[in-house]
Amino acid sequence: MNLPPTHRKRPRNPRRHGLRAAVVLFLTTIMTAAGLAVASPAQAQGLAGIDVSHYQGSINWTSVRNAGIQFAYIKATEGTSYKDPQFNTNYPAAHAAGVIRGAYHFARPNASSGAVQANYFASNGGAWSADNLTLPGALDIEAPPSGAACYGLSTTQMRNWIQDFHNTYKSRTGRDPVIYTTASWWNSCTGSWTGMATQSPLWVAHWGVSSPNLPAGWSSTTWTCWQYTDSGSVPGISGAVDRNYFNGARDRLLALANNT
Repeated sequence: MNLPPTHRKRPRNPRRHGLRAAVVLFLTTIMTAAGLAVASPAQAQGLAGIDVSHYQGSINWTSVRNAGIQFAYIKATEGTSYKDPQFNTNYPAAHAAGVIRGAYHFARPNASSGAVQANYFASNGGAWSADNLTLPGALDIEAPPSGAACYGLSTTQMRNWIQDFHNTYKSRTGRDPVIYTTASWWNSCTGSWTGMATQSPLWVAHWGVSSPNLPAGWSSTTWTCWQYTDSGSVPGISGAVDRNYFNGARDRLLALANNT
C-alpha cells in the first residue's frame, strides 16, 4: 500500500497557531542573525537536540554539532513502503560530525501490523549498534495528517499494535524502541495505557509550555526527551526545525545510546 509521507511530526496541540509559529520563527531568525541568545527550555535545563527529515533539505552536520546540538533523531521510514530520501545522507553525516543520532519510524497502524512495520524499520535504517553514537530507534505514534486520529483502531487494538511493534523491534535489535507521542493522543487512543511506561523510554511532544504534559504511566522523572518547539533555528539548517531537550546529563545520553 503506497502511503503519502507525512510532512513532519504533527503533535496535536491546541496552543499552536500558524501565525504564532511564523512570528516565533521570524524573531528567532533575526535574533540568531544578530548574534543574540534565543531563550529556550533546553538552554536552562539540559542537552540540546533536534529531529529532522527530508523537509529540512541539505544539512551541514558539522555546523549543527558546533552549535551545541548533541543528539538528533532522523526520519528513516513510514508505514511499510516509504523511506525518507535524505536518510542515507543524514544518518552517516550526523555520525561523522559526532552527533549522537537515532532513526525514527512514523507509524501507520491502519496499514499493516506492528510486527511488519518494526521489521521494515529495522531493515531500512532503524537497526542499532553499540558504537557510542547510536540511539535506539524511535516509534513516532501520533495522529495522521488527515483521517481518523486513532486510525480506526480501538484502544485495545492500538495497545496490541504498539506492543507488537515493541516486541518485534526488540527481538531484531536487542533494544526497547523509544516512544514519541503526545499526552492527548496517547491517552485518547490507547485508553491511558500505562503498560508501555515500564518498557520504553518516552520522547514527548508538547510545544509552547514550560514543562510537558505526559502520557499515562510516565512521570516527570521518567520521561527521556521533550520536543518543545517545531519552529527552532539551528546553524547548518535552513528554515525551521524541531528542537528537543534530553532529560539528563551527557553520561545518561551515552548510557541510552550504549544500553548501559
